[in-house]
Order: sequence, then C-alpha cells, then structure tokens
Amino acid sequence: MLFSQTAEYALRAIVWLADNSDRPHTTGEIADATRVPAGYLSKVLQGLGRKGFVSSRRGLGGGFTLTRAVDDLTILDIVNAVDPIQRITTCPLSLDAHGTNLCPLHRKLDDALATIEATLGETTLAELLGAPVKNQALCDPLARPRRIKANAEASVLRLRRHHDFVPFS
Repeated sequence: MLFSQTAEYALRAIVWLADNSDRPHTTGEIADATRVPAGYLSKVLQGLGRKGFVSSRRGLGGGFTLTRAVDDLTILDIVNAVDPIQRITTCPLSLDAHGTNLCPLHRKLDDALATIEATLGETTLAELLGAPVKNQALCDPLARPRRIKANAEASVLRLRRHHDFVPFS
C-alpha cells in the first residue's frame, strides 16, 4: 500500500467531514461512517486538529468540524499532515558509491513518488466532492456489511433455542 493506514483514515475522516459539514460530528459518528476504529480515529483527529485541519468542541452538540475551505485543501496537505510521503533522496542501500546519486531503479521510484505528490497536490477536496460519479467518495454507511446483523440474529436464535428447551417447574 502506498499510503499508511493513518493517512488513509485521515483522508476518509476529512472527506466525510467535508461532505457532512452541517454540524459538528462525534468521533463515534465519523468512525461508523468511515469504518475506522474509533480509538484510532480519535488519535488521527487529534493530529489533524494540531495541524489546523479540524477543530473540536466538547459537550452537548460538540464534535469535530473541518476548519479549512474545501477548495483550499489538497489531498497532499492531508497526507503530509499525518504521514508525509517519503521521497528517496539518498541510496536506500546506504552504498557510499551512490550517495545522493540514485541508481536507475531508485531514480525511477523517486520519479513516481514525485508524480504522485504533484497529482495529490493539484487535487483539492472540492474536486473530490464535486466529481460527477455514480458513487460517493465514501461508501454509504447504511450499506455496511451484513455480518454484524447476521451475528446479532444468530445470537437471538441461540437464546431462543436455549430458552425453548429449558424446563420450567
């Protein structure tokens, strides 16, 4: 994977907050909608808050809101805020003969990273949210995997079966 899990989660949270900017949202709401573990998301949101991407408000009606305009915020800004893309500046093999003169393989890899950086730096959050596509940037939280519902139904059936066979005196 090109991006760390932290960067992926930060992108999910920011995109979701931008698309749901009507009010502050709790960590739990964001976690449910983006399918990110709440504990992990809490740390990601704290980091994004320190970088000035989100603000938080405690108490009733509190939660997180996006603090920057979607047309001024690039995908690269978000990624670099939590886990910057690491360019290849010296020989990864620590070969003295290479130093800062990258071999053809590492030069190509760094060129690819530079292209990714440029593309992400040119892509604003507004572009993602306004893109004419069939599906949204994030999956519909109501279309979650049915596993949770199936597990709950199985538990209820087990309880019913257990109680059906328990003799009452």
